[in-house]
Amino acid sequence: MRPLFYRFIFIFLISYSVSAQIVNVESLRKVTDTSGWSGAASVNFALKRNVNDFLTLSNNIHVQYKMNKHLVLFKNDIEFQKIEGARLENSGISHIRYNYRFHPRIAWEVFIQGQYNKVSLIDFRGLVGTGPRFKLSNLENYKFYLGTLAMYEYEEISDGVTPIQRTLRGSIYLSFSLYPTERISLVSTTYYQPRFSAFNDYRISSQSSLLIDLFKNFAFKTSYTFTYDAFPAVGIPNSQYDFTTGIAYTFD
Repeated sequence: MRPLFYRFIFIFLISYSVSAQIVNVESLRKVTDTSGWSGAASVNFALKRNVNDFLTLSNNIHVQYKMNKHLVLFKNDIEFQKIEGARLENSGISHIRYNYRFHPRIAWEVFIQGQYNKVSLIDFRGLVGTGPRFKLSNLENYKFYLGTLAMYEYEEISDGVTPIQRTLRGSIYLSFSLYPTERISLVSTTYYQPRFSAFNDYRISSQSSLLIDLFKNFAFKTSYTFTYDAFPAVGIPNSQYDFTTGIAYTFD
């Protein structure tokens, strides 16, 4: 049986979440030797009550096309969040990435991304970047990758203080995918994105996902994401996190 991350995944989750601002593209990749289309779609519902009531509804679509040395990834996520006593807020991310593998261990990446997040006061953030991606291991069940990209960022913040930002940043990531058994998959990626003109202005994001096959077409999935922004919008915390757990239905 192929590792579960190689298939389509359709997931219904009940969770507590805070939206991350760095897209983990590694979680979207379907590692396969065959050409053609693959992808995933999910509808997520989250409800939590502590001091306030939180209601979150999100839709995620991930599509991949592979042909020989070429790989194209597309991601589109939309989330609606309602906090007790406040109006409905929403966020969205669209991401397109192209890989060309010109060496068995090296690929060149180009990406473009647009996003907004009303909760985090991001009216718009646009990114375009490029750089090499290195395959660090040839082991079939234990895969390690390193990416070293540069990107241009345009950002509009609605905190009434921060001016429009036009910056150059690095986007360095280390990723590993482990398949210790046919029933277990673990994928983890950590991103570091410093501003070239001021290295104290940086973002860090780390995401780990565990998928355990329960029985045919069903699996237990849990994911944890932590993000840190050294200079977020005024009134927004430096660190945010996202935790989801639930049952996944997988299909080819």
